[in-house]
Amino acid sequence: MLGLGALGVAVGADVQRGTDRFVAPLRENDPTGLTDLLPSGGFRYYSVVASVPERTSADYELRVHGLVDRPLTLTLDDLSRMPQTELVRDFQCVTGWRVTSVRWTGVRLADLLDAAGTRPGATALTFRSFDGAYTESLTIDQARRPDVLVALTMLDGPITHDHGGPVRLYVAPMYGYKSIKWLAEIEVVDTVTPGFWEQRGYDVDGWIGKSNGRDDEPV
Repeated sequence: MLGLGALGVAVGADVQRGTDRFVAPLRENDPTGLTDLLPSGGFRYYSVVASVPERTSADYELRVHGLVDRPLTLTLDDLSRMPQTELVRDFQCVTGWRVTSVRWTGVRLADLLDAAGTRPGATALTFRSFDGAYTESLTIDQARRPDVLVALTMLDGPITHDHGGPVRLYVAPMYGYKSIKWLAEIEVVDTVTPGFWEQRGYDVDGWIGKSNGRDDEPV
């Protein structure tokens, strides 16, 4: 397995995606944790629960609700039909590793908020994962940045389950814990609620190189 992981990193995205498909079921049933050592497209695999249910393109839904005029329930097809934005940016983990020049495409979070229509008093967002445990937050101003995506593709293909697919958040200027995987729900709220890792000591505003006591180069 370690050889396959190294091979995927060495020869590129197509082989890596094949490697990910092979390794994913092993990770889900690995009591040793050794498969977490495998690179996943150059990424490390992290989850805060023992097992994450899978969602396919047929059964995936994203809820946008809370302080909005028009609550939304969006399928993957709905999201795919919205205007798409492409970004090529690094992904920086707060634990120190970085994957350079990752190609992402998806819907700007600002466009989703415009489609839902935020109400007066809306100042923040709460994000929830369909893993049943992970949460995150952004202020409205942070969420409206042009480099914050509800991502549908990465590494030149659909987002795999291990990478948080079929839909995840990508917050380019912040550490990876802000880019919640397995995105299921966006609630528009009136105050920031610290997310899963922030409740355990991480900074709520996770700017790369300006938070968490780290001095990494911005992406």
